[in-house]
Amino acid sequence: MVRRRLVLVLLCVTVLAPMVLFTDRLATTSNSILNGGFVDDVSNLSFGNEIEKLNILPQASSVSVKEPIQTVHSNGSSNSDQISAYSKDGLALRTEELPSRSSREHNSRVLSATNEGKESKKERVIEQATNQESRSDGLEKPKPVAGNKGRGFRKTGEATPSRKQKNNHDKQSRQRSAVGHSGKRQMENHGGRTAMPDARVQHLKDQLTRANVYLDLESTQRSPPFIRELRTQIRDVQQALGDATMDSELPKNAYAILEAMEQTLAKGKQISDCSAAVKKLQAILRSTKEQLRLHNRQIMFLTQLAAKTIPKGLHCLPLRLSTEYHSLNAGELQFPFQEKLEDPALYHYALFSDNVLAAAVVVNSTVFNAKNPESHVFHIVTDRLNYAAMRMWFLANPPGKATIQVQSVEEFTWLNSSYSPVLKQLGSQSMIDYYFRTHHAKPDGTLKYRNPKYLSILNHLRFYLPEIFPKLNKVVFLDDDIVVQRDLTALWMIDLKGKVNGAVETCGESFHRFDKYLNFSNPIISKNFDPDACGWAYGMNIFDLAEWRKQNITEIYHFWQELNHDRLLWSLGTLPPGLITFYNRTFALDRSWHVLGLGYDPDVNQTDIERAAVIHYNGNMKPWLEIVMPQYRNYWSKYVDYDQPYLRACNVSP
Repeated sequence: MVRRRLVLVLLCVTVLAPMVLFTDRLATTSNSILNGGFVDDVSNLSFGNEIEKLNILPQASSVSVKEPIQTVHSNGSSNSDQISAYSKDGLALRTEELPSRSSREHNSRVLSATNEGKESKKERVIEQATNQESRSDGLEKPKPVAGNKGRGFRKTGEATPSRKQKNNHDKQSRQRSAVGHSGKRQMENHGGRTAMPDARVQHLKDQLTRANVYLDLESTQRSPPFIRELRTQIRDVQQALGDATMDSELPKNAYAILEAMEQTLAKGKQISDCSAAVKKLQAILRSTKEQLRLHNRQIMFLTQLAAKTIPKGLHCLPLRLSTEYHSLNAGELQFPFQEKLEDPALYHYALFSDNVLAAAVVVNSTVFNAKNPESHVFHIVTDRLNYAAMRMWFLANPPGKATIQVQSVEEFTWLNSSYSPVLKQLGSQSMIDYYFRTHHAKPDGTLKYRNPKYLSILNHLRFYLPEIFPKLNKVVFLDDDIVVQRDLTALWMIDLKGKVNGAVETCGESFHRFDKYLNFSNPIISKNFDPDACGWAYGMNIFDLAEWRKQNITEIYHFWQELNHDRLLWSLGTLPPGLITFYNRTFALDRSWHVLGLGYDPDVNQTDIERAAVIHYNGNMKPWLEIVMPQYRNYWSKYVDYDQPYLRACNVSP
């Protein structure tokens, strides 16, 4: 019986005592959780003989957390310990793992080694855990701290600088890994701005420029190890750069090469003398400017040379035409409709040219766009050398119902040096030297006018229109480098209001005013003309020959030519004497009648060209030369029949 009681007592002790003790411990633990004490106890857990504070656990009380925080779960291993912390409100603060310091260090290496697919997913998780946003009530959300298998947060303001640096390092590692694995162009963000597709290419080119400067500096040359390193980096950058124009064309290791060069250049900056570098760059700048000036001078000279030359096809064409012309019978040498040549009721054009193909385009384009071609009469004057070729062309290619007259300037026996002062000047040795010895000329804007064509009297016949056409009252003057795009008969209907010359003004820009063409330092010019007077264009002009005769314009022209025998009033071309002769005698036409610049300006407005009655290839880039601007070629070439036998025989092609 005693033994039975003893057994019952021991049984009670062994059964009931643990229950009492466990219930007491459970109550104590529950109170500790509710009071936040559990976190404090766990944060000082001991592992072996060491006590390590677990920084990833929350140190803030539940009072500072006003809203539930999204729980971030990671793919933890089975060895990781998970802890759940709860606020007094019952909100789950975080379910996290407890990584050690070594695991956190291992985290950046794992992130850098992941493939591109996993990378993008991890980045979204990391950004959710690392973004810092200010709340509307003035409090900041808790700032996260990166870990290996999980994420935690610290109280606001307690993130250490080392933790921020580690986050930045992880972000850079991910960017480098993405570039290395994808092999594609990654758009980078620098200060909130998206990099251009060639940003890295430009950076590499800039590095080469800086590296070459360091190579030439005396201070860096005293450091052979640096020079060897720099040359190695230059070679690597040049190989990586190659012919690339876009970042996507660079090799995969381009970023690493760029970083290596940047480090080498940083060394050069430390050992170099800045003042020496500045002097070196200034010397390079001066040398570059001088080279640019010389190149521009050479370009100007070569352009002038190309403008003066005659293409082989255009040299062949008049020779073949002349040969054919002299083989014709006398009855085949006459043009039809010769009775219309002096009829003032018709529309007469004056064209002075020694270029057969250019004259053909002017006539063809005018007739093609005329409403009544039979009412148009073309008076072409050329020189003795091209007279037979010009006549043969229009005999073989008659302009439909229009009337053609071809004359030689030698037929005008009244035009001689005793009557015309310009003829006397053109024959002088000083004038010949001025136009032909261009290699002695100064490299200024006047070089483009030093063309032997200005020695030809054909270029000055425009001042003798009443003498050439004594029975006509009005005539339209056309240059041979124009193309007609509309019917021109309305020109004869314009009331010139007593003016002699109808022309389009060109003073939309300041350099097309009188002071550009005339020497206003000469008192004769400054007393008689306004330097701001508006210039106008030759090329498509309507002349009232009746008013010309009435105002004795030819004598005014002779007067000023005599004064300019030493070229002190103006030095070049036929436009300056035209501006003087027709000063206050020019009527401004609407600008749509005549659009200029196709021989020198690549930016002529396309709409203006399409609407223009006449387009003008004034300048050196004539449409029959190879230097013509491609965008303007078709306006001229569409009026040339390249299947014409003479053109095919001379290999004249578009």
